[in-house]
Amino acid sequence: MRRADRLFRIVRILRGGRLQTARMLAEKLEVSERTIYRDVRDLQMSGMPIEGEAGVGYTLRRDMDLPPLMFTRDELTALVLGARMVQAWGGASSVASADQALQRIEAVLPADLRERVDAILMYAPGHRMVQPLKERLDVLHDACVGRRVLGFGYSKEDGQNSEREVRPLALYFWGGAWTLAAWCELRKDFRVFRIDRMQEVQVLRREFVQKKGQRLEDFVRQTLKEAQVYEAANSNGAGGAGLDQLT
Repeated sequence: MRRADRLFRIVRILRGGRLQTARMLAEKLEVSERTIYRDVRDLQMSGMPIEGEAGVGYTLRRDMDLPPLMFTRDELTALVLGARMVQAWGGASSVASADQALQRIEAVLPADLRERVDAILMYAPGHRMVQPLKERLDVLHDACVGRRVLGFGYSKEDGQNSEREVRPLALYFWGGAWTLAAWCELRKDFRVFRIDRMQEVQVLRREFVQKKGQRLEDFVRQTLKEAQVYEAANSNGAGGAGLDQLT
């Protein structure tokens, strides 16, 4: 846990009004009592109205409580809906972070806004995003950020299989399916892969340097041009290529 996150959680626990000893805080945050003493001291020095002392316990002075976090109704709806979509369709680590973010928001909202959270009737069921796919999404994203070459088997919709080594660029969500945009070393061109059609994904030891013509911005530029051609073809009654025809 990052120190900034730990300090926030200490304040949130103390907002409950009950006296908390260093040992109680240490157990909840899974750190040493010494760490809690240091964190509380730093919070007090920064102006946080924490009362108490080592060996007795700590609490947040009620007449000096933190100001409530304010959002408009539309802002709150957008935040909660966004978090629910991440919980349903995000990677495993993002799901946990979205849940924690919602808890943080609710912890600092005034009572009337907390009631609005429960009144937001917009949901994102994610039963098709099974745990292995959530974990794969994390692996792919880490490879994009770390610029590590990926190897995997790929199965197209028509049943054709191939082995690929690609330079991952970014992940895109298309309202039900995640895809990986990459530079394919087999095709020597950009390709888009559905992550649910990948098998035995491996992050290889090879790192890559983005080269002109193979970068994410080049992929976006090419995709925009292809979209314009596709729209023009459709306007004339011609069919367009599906995702699997690109891979």
